[in-house]
Amino acid sequence: MRRVAVVGAGMTLFRHRMLETGKEMAFEASRMALDQAGLDIKDVDSVVLGSAPDAFDGVHMKGEYLLDGAGGTRKPYTRVFVGGGTGVFVPIAAWWQVASGVADIVLVVGEEKMSPLLPHPQYAFWSIFDPILERPLGVTLLWIFSLEMRRYMHVYNVSEEDIALVAVKNKRNALDHPAAQLAANITVDDVLKSEPICWPVKRLDVSPTSDGAAAVVLASEDVARRITDDPVWITGVGWNVDSTYWTNRDLCYPEYLEKAANMAYRMAHISDPKKEIDFAEVYDPFDYKELHHMEGLQLARRGEAPKLTREGVTQRDGDLPINPSGGLLGVGNPIAAAGMMKIAEVFWQLRGEAGKRQVKKPVRRGLAQAWGDLMQVGTVVIMER
Repeated sequence: MRRVAVVGAGMTLFRHRMLETGKEMAFEASRMALDQAGLDIKDVDSVVLGSAPDAFDGVHMKGEYLLDGAGGTRKPYTRVFVGGGTGVFVPIAAWWQVASGVADIVLVVGEEKMSPLLPHPQYAFWSIFDPILERPLGVTLLWIFSLEMRRYMHVYNVSEEDIALVAVKNKRNALDHPAAQLAANITVDDVLKSEPICWPVKRLDVSPTSDGAAAVVLASEDVARRITDDPVWITGVGWNVDSTYWTNRDLCYPEYLEKAANMAYRMAHISDPKKEIDFAEVYDPFDYKELHHMEGLQLARRGEAPKLTREGVTQRDGDLPINPSGGLLGVGNPIAAAGMMKIAEVFWQLRGEAGKRQVKKPVRRGLAQAWGDLMQVGTVVIMER
């Protein structure tokens, strides 16, 4: 198995109703990543693209539609899709190609244009629910997430104020991100008083729909050392899929993520994540999910993540910065692009290129994570300087 490095990254603005097409956003992000790596599309051996349901972009077979914008013309080209987990699974799929020797340079692209889907992208997910057991209940994803948030609060005695602190932190962090859609200087009281959606979920607990694209370039060790003096190595990857029936799981703990993280930790020779991971970009489409996922990643004991957040441990200048970029709550949530953004942010942090977003302590190892499908997919990538 060959060593695999990230050698370049790029991302577009994250916005609602971007004027650019999905093809154009994929091109823009890809061009920035290739430029940082000092490469051209002719140097790329293969392209791996991730994007969520076709309905989001309003076109059929959008993997094929996005092909030329993502640089896949006349090259081996793959589209992967595991819902919200897609953005971190795309580089895993590309890692396979480089680590196995199939390709030396792979362009990895995540794209999402959710604004064409009206009245709301939630309706694209209606078909995923069981037509006999679930649809008659009028269930939506937000409906299920509210159950999960309430279960987490009940089991660990977590307050709405504890959870709101995550939204406050991430939206403030995003004030330093040039691509952010949702940056804001808000308070816990602002979150608690925002419009209720499905209790206990309120408007400022959630990252709204977004359009955008992000990309990275992966290279084999020989190529990476030839084109850069500062490669960032992918040292661990992990993924896991749990049962689709959310009624069959205890919603207070993401076991799917624990198993995915353990797979990545074994590969990266990590035995104590709390001490050996310097910072993490954790998937946070809802503020409670940052806490949930910290615990699934074993960066905090069960029920302990809210305490770490209250004490400032997860701030950009804390002992374990979580989402120094601003995360999905602050930067935006174009599904597949959001996960890819996290890969790019870990790359930039490890290279010391995150600008005002740079964490205050020296960092050598970072983690990117995403979550998707019907709350049962975990994807994890560990990167090291």
